Amino acid sequence: MSDDEQTPRTAGTPEPGAPDGTPAGPRPEEIRFFGTSWVDHTSHYALRRAGLAVGSIAAAVAACFVLRFAYEGLQIADVGGIVNVLVVLMFAVCSAIAFSRTWEGFLRRPADPAREESLRSLKAIGFIGSLLAYGLRCLVEAPGEKLRRAEHETARAQYEKRRGNRTGNPAARKKPKRK
Repeated sequence: MSDDEQTPRTAGTPEPGAPDGTPAGPRPEEIRFFGTSWVDHTSHYALRRAGLAVGSIAAAVAACFVLRFAYEGLQIADVGGIVNVLVVLMFAVCSAIAFSRTWEGFLRRPADPAREESLRSLKAIGFIGSLLAYGLRCLVEAPGEKLRRAEHETARAQYEKRRGNRTGNPAARKKPKRK
């Protein structure tokens, strides 16, 4: 495996000249579970979206049942009303924050990656919100498709602009005469 195959390409990096007929220019960024099929909606794109939506929402429902059993365990242990309320409140707030952060992550890149990293544990506690956001986004499009499509189109336009400016052999240009 060569170094080119191991390093992932982002939307702005041009691909090397490909002999297999693929156009030169920036390659689309891959999306988990979709690869680059989101660009032209090939390779069972709609079926993947539907399957991931159903699977994600089913996982969220199963997680709710697991949390319900944990709550019943707290009631059996008779730890007190305040602890029960705090546990429910904690999961509700963390799920709401995880839902909103995950949904925003599909629409734009984070302005502060360090802050997103610090919220990682909060998103892990509110995993139900993240699962729901992923499942609902799959009903509309591949999660992050709109963001990556805009970035890819911008990169393609910049590539075409740069490519148009570089036509011809620069060594063969006539130099302007000095006066």
